[in-house]
Amino acid sequence: MRKLLGLIALLALIVSCSDDTINDSDFVAGGTFTNSNIRVVQIDTMNVETYTMKFDSLVTSQATRMLIGKYKDPVFGAVKSATYAELLPNSYSIDSEAEYDSIGFFLKYDAYYYNDTLKSNTIHIKELSELLKPADGSNFYNTSKVGYLEEDLGSITYTPRPLGTDSLFVKLSDTLGLGLFDQLQQKDITNTEEFKDYFHGITFQPGEDDDGSIIGFDFSTSVMRMYYSIPGEESRTQFTADFTINTTSSPIPFFNQMSVVDTNEYLKTITDKEVLLNSSESDNQSFVQSGIGYTTKIEFTNLKTLFDIPGQGTLLNAVLKIKPVLGSYSDELALRDNLALYIVDQNNDLTEQLLGTDNAAVQATLNRDGQEFNDIYYEIPLTTYIEGILSTERDADYAFILLPENYNSTVDRFVLMGKEGTDQGVKLELTYAIYDEDE
Repeated sequence: MRKLLGLIALLALIVSCSDDTINDSDFVAGGTFTNSNIRVVQIDTMNVETYTMKFDSLVTSQATRMLIGKYKDPVFGAVKSATYAELLPNSYSIDSEAEYDSIGFFLKYDAYYYNDTLKSNTIHIKELSELLKPADGSNFYNTSKVGYLEEDLGSITYTPRPLGTDSLFVKLSDTLGLGLFDQLQQKDITNTEEFKDYFHGITFQPGEDDDGSIIGFDFSTSVMRMYYSIPGEESRTQFTADFTINTTSSPIPFFNQMSVVDTNEYLKTITDKEVLLNSSESDNQSFVQSGIGYTTKIEFTNLKTLFDIPGQGTLLNAVLKIKPVLGSYSDELALRDNLALYIVDQNNDLTEQLLGTDNAAVQATLNRDGQEFNDIYYEIPLTTYIEGILSTERDADYAFILLPENYNSTVDRFVLMGKEGTDQGVKLELTYAIYDEDE
């Protein structure tokens, strides 16, 4: 065994200095390697199964932003996101001499957007008709429902400028403003619980006929602001009272509600997370859509056949390459540079993020080197992961999924190729060293 380890270490050193050794799939080492009974092969015939699955729900009360908007996707259907939030005042006191002026909401862009920002969006701000209390007592989900009043507190139709403008301002109803002003000035409301009982919160709803974009707003700096003034002998002194989104309570009374309708026929068959749609049954495609819960699941079904190769073997390198479907992406429906990998168990429950060397998170990185020839693909280093599979029982089940790292705070979507056809869209490439123990 000591001899084997020494030879493999020498082999790894030589291989690292020789691109031809790695890239020639038919390479069989000669000379020094033959004398040492070692050969290196590159294998790209391992079976890779790709599926689409959908989580029943995703926790969005831990999202990093508000997501508001709606657009119609040619693959996924009409994608919609609305935000629900509880507000709290920064003070429960207003001077008895003060006079109400106006109220409005500042929505501060956080630079995230998806789809076409050249088209206009509409935002309707409405008052909640019930308290924000999660049904399970701990979290809100993309599928959670909370009632609200139909009449708008305020609305705006705007052309998004998420990278060029600081914020939006939406004028709100003076009926709302005067009511809050009087309650605080008359000290009918003096604490958090009294305020929540009087004003349950708000929701930001996109226009039903919108077909533009989904925009991210920073919930930590977005604020409802009331303006009032106190008259003096010669002029009036202006004051403001801010109502901010409550992120200090537990559970957090805030979430993004995300949904999709009129999706494609393949995705309609996925009714819960137990249903897996093989890419061979969906036109050689698998799908990912963060926020909604669609994800691509990947399995390797015959890795243990490496044990059937005569001799003692060791894995030097493993890379998975998976291509996005040509024409499924654009400047508006953009591909992201990275995707994260998460482990799922036999019930398709997400358990943990996939880690590699030194416990660093494994990422799928978009390789654009061949973009001018329409040859781009996600490249995933899987050496540590596959070494783990090879070291366990032969019948163990392993699978991972692809999602953006901030999948509960985005609506990014991807259409990925399967293994069918002459131009394989997904391929596992293994570099394997074999030591023939004849002595």
